[in-house]
Amino acid sequence: MGKGRTKPFVMPINRTGEDRPILFVGWIDALPVPAALIRPMERGRFRLHASNAAFDRLGLSTVGTDIPTELLQAIERATLNPADTDEFACQLGEGVAARDLRGSIGPLSSECGDDSLFLLTLIDRTQEMMTERNLRRELVSDSLTGLPNRAGFEELVEERAATDAEKPGDHAVLLLDLSRFSRINEHIGSLAGDELIITVARRLKSSLRSGDILARTGGDEFAVSTRIGKGKADIRELAGRIRGCFDHPFRIADLKVSVGCAIGCAIQSAPGTDVADQFRHAQIALKRAKRTDRIEIYEPEAARLVDNRFGLETELRHAIEDDRLRLDFQPLVEFATGAVAGFEALARWTNGDGQLVSPSEFIPVAEDSGLIVPLGQWAIGKAAEVLADWDRQNGGERVDCYFSVNVSAIQLVRDDIAQAVRSALETHKIGGERLMIELTESAIIADPDLAMSVLSKIKALHARIAMDDFGTGYSNLAYLQRLPLDVLKIDRSFVEHMVDDREKVAIVRTIQSLAETLGMRTTAEGVETADQARLLSALGCDFGQGFLFARPMDSISALEFWRQSRTKPIF
Repeated sequence: MGKGRTKPFVMPINRTGEDRPILFVGWIDALPVPAALIRPMERGRFRLHASNAAFDRLGLSTVGTDIPTELLQAIERATLNPADTDEFACQLGEGVAARDLRGSIGPLSSECGDDSLFLLTLIDRTQEMMTERNLRRELVSDSLTGLPNRAGFEELVEERAATDAEKPGDHAVLLLDLSRFSRINEHIGSLAGDELIITVARRLKSSLRSGDILARTGGDEFAVSTRIGKGKADIRELAGRIRGCFDHPFRIADLKVSVGCAIGCAIQSAPGTDVADQFRHAQIALKRAKRTDRIEIYEPEAARLVDNRFGLETELRHAIEDDRLRLDFQPLVEFATGAVAGFEALARWTNGDGQLVSPSEFIPVAEDSGLIVPLGQWAIGKAAEVLADWDRQNGGERVDCYFSVNVSAIQLVRDDIAQAVRSALETHKIGGERLMIELTESAIIADPDLAMSVLSKIKALHARIAMDDFGTGYSNLAYLQRLPLDVLKIDRSFVEHMVDDREKVAIVRTIQSLAETLGMRTTAEGVETADQARLLSALGCDFGQGFLFARPMDSISALEFWRQSRTKPIF
C-alpha cells in the first residue's frame, strides 16, 4: 500500500450556494461509512459537494489536507472511465496514528441530469489490517527469540535475492545445529533450555555482519543467509566466526553450560535457485558435518547420494511390504563337537534389477527411515517360518538347532520386540528356545533399564539372548551382571590376527573368563583360519562363526549343511 501524499486544491463545502446538491445531503448523512459527493476537476483537483460526519472526521474535507495518492489516482481513473466503479486501498496519516482505508468511487447521476458527480465511500480497515499484520508476524517469526522462523527466513532470502539480482557476488545459506542440546535440556529443564536458546541467538547476532539474515529454523537449529564475494573462503571465514561464539560457556542462572555446533553451508549455485532447494542443500551438508565435526559445504555429489538413498528407501519399503527379501544362514559351530549348533539368520535383498544390495548399504537406510522396525519384525517371523518348514522337511521331527536374529538398537527403543517374538512363535508353533535374539553391546548400554525390561520379557518366552560385538562398547560390568544374557559374541576385531597378537589373545581370554564367571557361553565371530579356531577352542570358547566353516547360504543349503554336520564334524 502506497504512502505517497500530495496537496491538491480542495474546494470547501458551499453550505449556502447552489453547488451543494441538497437532495443527497440527508441520504449521505445516513450512510454508515465515511462518504462524500465529489466533482472531479483537472490536474488532480476536485470539488467536494457534500459529506457526512464520518467523512469529515477523517479530515479530508479540509483545504490543504494531505490526500493519499491512491485516492487521487482513483478519482483520475473515475474521470477517464465515468461509467465504472473503482475500488482502491490507501493509508491516511503516518506512524501509529495511520488509518488503513478501503475506498470505492463511482458515478452518481442527479435528478437534474448532472452526471458529473461521484460517490466516494471509505471503510476503515485499520483494526482488521493490524490483526492481519500481527497474525502474519506470528506466522513468520519465532516466538521465543523474535527471529524469523523457517518460513520467514525463506521469504526474506527470496526478497533479498530479487533486490540484489543485479549486484555482483553470490548468496549462501549456513545451517547450524547445537550439539548436546537435547541432553542439556533434559538436565537443566525446558525453561533454562529456552534461556540458553535466547542467549545463543544473541551471541550469533553479534557475530554477523550488517545485512546478514539470522533465523531460528528449528528447536536447536539456526540459519544464516549472507552475501559472499570470495566463494568458499568467505563462507569458512563466517562459519569460523560463528563457531567462535561457542568458545566460551553460556551462563544460565548459576550454571555455566558448554555447547558446540555443527555447521553446514550451501552456495547459491545459479541465479534464480529456489530458496527451499538451497536450504535442503545446506541440510545435506549439515548432516555430514554432524558426522565429521567439520564445517561442511554442500557438493552436488552429496545430493545425488541422498537422492539415491531416498530411492533405495522407497524400493526397500516395497520389498518389505511385498515379502521380497530373504534370509541367508551362516552356521554357528560348536568347537567341542564340531557340529552345527545353530545359524545366524542374515537379511539379504535382491532389488528389482536383479542386483544384490549389500546389507551395509540398505541397513543404514532402514535405520535412518524407521524401516528397521518392520524389517526386524519380518526377520523374526521369517526365521520362525523357516524353522517350522525345516521340521516338516525332517519328517515332522524337530530339527535340533536354533536361529539367531539381529535386532537393531532403534527397534529396541521403538518396537515391542517381545511381542514380535511371541507372535512368531505362536504363528509357527515352535518353542522359544529355538530363537536367539542378538543385540549389539552399544544398543544395550545406551539404555540399560530399557534393555533389562525388554530382555526379561524375551526370556519369559524361553528365547535366548546374545550380546553382539562384545568388547567394543565398554559395558558397565555391574549392568552386565544384571542382564539376562546367554551368549557373549566376541567381536571379530579381537579374533583377527589373534594368533600373532598376544594382546588380542589376552582380551579373548578375559572375555572368556568373564562369561564363565557370569554363567554365559561365548561365540567368536570372524573365524577364518584353522589356527584361529584351535586357539579359540583352547581358550575355552564355545562356538565359532566365520568363513572357515561356511559363508552364508540359502535355507535349502543350510538344512543340508546341518544334516551333514550330524554325521561329519565341521571342525
